[in-house]
Amino acid sequence: MIASKTPGHRRGLGIWLCLAVVVLTPVLAAAQPTEEEGTATFYSSKFEGKKTASGEAYDKAGLTAAHKTYAYGTKLRVTNLANGKSAVVTVNDRMNRSAKSVIEVTPRVASTLGFAKTGHARVKVEVVK
Repeated sequence: MIASKTPGHRRGLGIWLCLAVVVLTPVLAAAQPTEEEGTATFYSSKFEGKKTASGEAYDKAGLTAAHKTYAYGTKLRVTNLANGKSAVVTVNDRMNRSAKSVIEVTPRVASTLGFAKTGHARVKVEVVK
């Protein structure tokens, strides 16, 4: 005889899934590096006003960025390694995992960091705590 799945059984499974999420979330977050180096690029202005992956409207004058893995709302300090200029940005968009750059910033941030004319720069990205 096959035992039927009762609503209580499903509730128990749901509790285990919730528990797994609660337990694993800090472990997965701890695996996220707190700093990295690589190339930064910036968004085209043609995306102005369009929704980002987080649901916010893209603002080319904002202090925001796209990253492959950091959670939306994470504050990151981006430092141009060539000139030492830095800016703190908030992650509000997701990059394609196959992208070669480590972060994509707004034109305002690119200008602040001094790479608006070249379109890219070698940067260090650090989580701001």
